[in-house]
Amino acid sequence: MGATLVLCKPDAVERGLVGEIVSRFERKGLRIAAARLLRIDEELAARHYAEHTDKPFYPELRDFIGRSPTLALVLEGPEGTYAIVRSLMGPTNPADAPPGTIRGDFGLEVTENLVHGSDSEAAAAREIALFFGDLGT
Repeated sequence: MGATLVLCKPDAVERGLVGEIVSRFERKGLRIAAARLLRIDEELAARHYAEHTDKPFYPELRDFIGRSPTLALVLEGPEGTYAIVRSLMGPTNPADAPPGTIRGDFGLEVTENLVHGSDSEAAAAREIALFFGDLGT
């Protein structure tokens, strides 16, 4: 069994797209193991985006992710669930995301691209621990 973290970012919550996004994961056969609506503070943003804190775009990213609530989810499925989620999300830049993907259908800007999904099993374990503590991953 695999698990991964998904964040329905502030723009997804603000635009009322959370139900559509979650239903796409569920229709694929993934199961919600945990869910939490939260406002990401500066400390959590810095821990989650640790590899970006020295980059010039980080302040904008931090401000965006904390501007309104985010829905954090742990999705479970087969091994490699993170790759299934990333396929459903589409590329980071919505302009490059094909129709049928979340970002291709609903994304407008590369800086506000609706969803985050862990990019590896190791990242999923780290991110799940950040947002949900130890769920046994």
